[in-house]
Amino acid sequence: MTIFDIFFFNVFSYYKARFKKQANTIAVLYISTLQIALVFLLGSFFAVFLSQMNVNTMSSSKAWTLFIIASIFIYFKNWIQYGGKKRKVLNAKTSKNKSKLYPIWLLWLLPIASIGLSIIILQAL
Repeated sequence: MTIFDIFFFNVFSYYKARFKKQANTIAVLYISTLQIALVFLLGSFFAVFLSQMNVNTMSSSKAWTLFIIASIFIYFKNWIQYGGKKRKVLNAKTSKNKSKLYPIWLLWLLPIASIGLSIIILQAL
């Protein structure tokens, strides 16, 4: 199991008690947001790094288009991965292992901090 699986099931188990039917949707939205924020962080880092090295690889509009396509792909990948039989199998594995539970505020702080750090890095452009 990856760290994203552990984060997914922490969010899923937290919201399962409060919102029974929407818990999976909230958890998929969370894990997609986290992964998209990390892609944004990596992209902004490489954009600034390559800009400082005076390397022109692609234009800004093409980079944003690539980011949007990657974001859509990440969301649908997570929707398929955590939406059915595989989620039930992974849920059985996590209930057996009793993985560490993280506080929900810390889990929601991860994508927010990642986006904030990306914006700070992009200020160097």
